Amino acid sequence: MIENDNSAKDWLNNADMLTEALPYMQKYAGSIIVIKYGGNAMKDTKSINSFCADVALLKQSGLKPVIVHGGGPQIGNMLEKVGIETKFESGMRITDEKTLEIVEMVLCGGINKEIASEINNCGCKAVGLSGKDASMIIARKHNGKIKDESNIEKIVDLGFVGVPEKINTGIIEILTSNDFIPVIAPLGINEEGKTFNINADTVAGAIAHSLNAKRLLVLTDVEGVIDDQKNIIAELSKDEATDLINNDIISGGMIPKINTCIDAVENGVSAAVIVDGRVKHAVLLELFTEHGAGTLIR
Repeated sequence: MIENDNSAKDWLNNADMLTEALPYMQKYAGSIIVIKYGGNAMKDTKSINSFCADVALLKQSGLKPVIVHGGGPQIGNMLEKVGIETKFESGMRITDEKTLEIVEMVLCGGINKEIASEINNCGCKAVGLSGKDASMIIARKHNGKIKDESNIEKIVDLGFVGVPEKINTGIIEILTSNDFIPVIAPLGINEEGKTFNINADTVAGAIAHSLNAKRLLVLTDVEGVIDDQKNIIAELSKDEATDLINNDIISGGMIPKINTCIDAVENGVSAAVIVDGRVKHAVLLELFTEHGAGTLIR
């Protein structure tokens, strides 16, 4: 009898959680939510399955999720297996022709199809594609900048690394309006048809503001933005975020993520969030509860 009572309480608690989520579901119903799913957040099959189930729940709740995925660790592992040395400058992978072949193979042939397939297994309709399909992402070559021993800035040739110049949203809009979930690998092409490897955060931000998304969620492997007292900052304005960068409180790999979020909100996205992708159901916690699961930038 006690066991039955405890079971009943558990179900009641679950029911309470569902009713508490209802206002948030109504708030986001019909809205486009762009989610950048990072390579470090995709640590194992179990994590991917959990994320894909959450995405399916978003779709069933009336939202229009658009997924942009990375794959840095997986690319690094494959390059090591085939004996291609990895070099980085300005935090970006130098991408020659051989490296680009591996990048495209891992992103498009592996990760992209795995995510799309698992979302389909959850009862939704996902379509895996890259920024090259239908010329979705028109890119230009990106040159990194470093400072030498004399603190003089110089340009570094990163090879086939690009930045988005234009997002042709037609294929994405066709898919979302017909109940499909786009799963996008961060590759693009230039006007001459050359392929470029693009930072997934940057692609997600560009797609979010091109679609006028309600939210941009950047899933990563940290809790969020940390202040100088080592506490998580729940919410920042874009001006506050810029000040933290200028004061070296936000540093390293978090800077491009924050800059992506700032650029998104300056270009029409209602808010962008740095989310701890290691937390189970982090996407649902961020969108469907009052607590959130990271740092929100307005």
